[in-house]
Parts: sequence; structure tokens; C-alpha cells
Amino acid sequence: MSGKTAIVLGGGVGGVVAASNLRRLLPKQDRVVLIERSGRHVFWPSLLWLMTGTRNAQDVQRDIAALKEPGINVLKREVTRIDSTTRTVYTGDDSVQGDALVVALGAELVPERIPGLAEAGHNFYTVEGAAQLYEDLQSLREGRVVVLIAGVPFKCPAAPYEAAMLIDHLLRKRRVRERVEVEVWAAEPAPMGVAGPAVSQGVKDLVADRGIAYHPSRQIARVDAPGKRLHFEGGDEVSYDVLAVVPPHAPPAVVQEAGLAAPGGWVQIDRETCETPFENVFAIGDVTGVMLPMGKPLPKAGVFAHAQAEAVARTIATRWTGKGEEGRFTGNGECFIEMGSGAAGFARGNFYAEPAPEVKMFRTGRHWHVAKVAFEKNWWRTWF
Repeated sequence: MSGKTAIVLGGGVGGVVAASNLRRLLPKQDRVVLIERSGRHVFWPSLLWLMTGTRNAQDVQRDIAALKEPGINVLKREVTRIDSTTRTVYTGDDSVQGDALVVALGAELVPERIPGLAEAGHNFYTVEGAAQLYEDLQSLREGRVVVLIAGVPFKCPAAPYEAAMLIDHLLRKRRVRERVEVEVWAAEPAPMGVAGPAVSQGVKDLVADRGIAYHPSRQIARVDAPGKRLHFEGGDEVSYDVLAVVPPHAPPAVVQEAGLAAPGGWVQIDRETCETPFENVFAIGDVTGVMLPMGKPLPKAGVFAHAQAEAVARTIATRWTGKGEEGRFTGNGECFIEMGSGAAGFARGNFYAEPAPEVKMFRTGRHWHVAKVAFEKNWWRTWF
């Protein structure tokens, strides 16, 4: 008897968790297909450690075909078209049709949208950019390091602030911090604003305590790469010697062409089931846009992609087998905040609480850094 086919698009956090859980929950005759264009899975939280030299490129990524769960059909191909009605996915001249489709394609990084940005800065949201940033920081002896948030929304809301604090720590270890300014220039009005004013102020305090200047609500307009100068809307300018960049993010064109998102917009889903308007088509993680009652979107973060993936896998398995209960994403999430010096912060809460998310930031300390290291090790042990 032939089974059904579940297709998962994207090999990030959401895709890996969705495909692995589907394979565990579904009968053997059902097929699970995972399509990932790069052929590799990158554990994004570890890029901060790659950026500051405590990890190398091999530590932060794995071949996507090395997934621990057996029986997943992994295709290393680019998704070129999606037929949302028939759940048919095209990869060049080939195609595969599914009974259920999980879209976990993430957000595209588009530095080219800002004139000069791609040529000027190190995009530490990539393996290559984070590695090159470390090389430049190692040779820097004086000047200014700018951590630039070039647009909103962006994934991992704490990451640029963690990056600034880890850079500060690296420069202190090299005994050059007194000759190097470290600054954050941000397109957003406050760090981690969706988590509430207490968490946001807590992050600002952590940054300020390290002598890191913070310039919020500054939208970059263009970059003079040869002159190493940033030009912002409204007339502000600043020079830099090393530029660490969070580039603008955009939804993949293929999801817009499939009718899953409006032009320039993110995929709209049911906030609990992660279903799209198309039958048996789900979307999870950074590719989605969930507006909260407070008027701001759910942050793009791996912890949410993970929980959404688990919920969707349970829903598909329950509908196909008649066993168990369908999954629901509850809006709960948490986040480590690396500070350098072997210490970290931690925040946790319910982002679906009304009228506004209820998030608590815990007392910082070395134990949270140890917990994040353990989290990284557990990730690789669980999935690869």
C-alpha cells in the first residue's frame, strides 16, 4: 500500500525539526522529503562565537544529509517554483508533489538593497561573513567598530547587541579596547522592543555598561565603502574601520510568486496551527509574519521556528493516522543574551499574552553562558 508524502522546504531550525519529527511520527510507508538548496545546516546562534574566534566554520555547520533521523529523503536543490494549490514543488526541471507541504524557507539576506553595503561590511549572519569579521578584528589596533542593523525586521533580535558585547570582550582580551570605539547603529527604536520595556532597557544597560555607544532609529541610506563612511537618512554620518552588518531581510520571491505572501510581505498563517489559506500547506519560522495584538510582529527567532515545527508535525501526523492530538503553537519563547567574559543573560515569556507579551529577563551570570554552550551541544546531539 502506497503512503502519503510530506514535503519540508528549508533546512534551518524549523525545517530540520519538522522533517525529523514527521519521520518519527508517520508510518514507514509515508514519505518525508526535505529540500535544502545549500546542502548544509548552519546553527545560527554559534555564528557569534565564530565571529569572535571560539568556534571555526566546521563547528557551526553540518551536511544536511547527515540528519540523525533515518528515512528522510534529502534533496540538495533550489526551489524554483511552488504550486500552492497542488502542493507541487519545482526544483529546476524536477518536481515533487506532496499531500502536505511545510514551508520553512526562512528570510533572504539582501545587503544589495542598501547602496555600497554588500561591498563594505561583514555580514555576520553568514558563515563566511562571521569568519572574515574575526580576521579583521584580530588585526585591528585602533579606530571604530560599528555594528549596523540595516533594516527591520531581522532574525534573532538579540544578536547584534550580543555581537557588540562579544566584540568588546575580544578587544579587551587583546588589550586594545581603550583605542577602539564600539558602537551600535540601529534601524530599530530599541533593542528587543517586542519583549517589553523592561527587557529592552535591560539590554540597553548591558551595552552601556561596556562603554558601547547606542544610536537607535537610524536608517542607513548608503555606504561609502572606499571611504569607510556610513550615511544615514536624516543626515547623520559616521566613519568606521570595521563594519559588522545585520543586512536587510526579505521574504523569498518564490513564496510571493506562489501566492503565499503579498508582494514584499511575509507568509500569513494561523498563529496557532501555522496553516496558510491553502489546504494542507503550512509555514513556519522566519518566512512568516504573525502580527501580535500590540501591533508589532512576532520576532523572527529559532525558538519559535522550533516550536512551530513540532506543532505542525503533530498536526500532520494526527490527521493522517487518526492518533494523538493536533499541535498548537502557544507563543512561548526564550532567548540567551551573550555578554562576553563567560557570562550571559536569559529572557523567557509568552509572546501571545494580551494585551502585550509577558517576558521576564533573569539575572545575568556565568550559568546562562554554560547553559547556552550545553544547548549548542544538545542541538547537534539531538538532530545530527
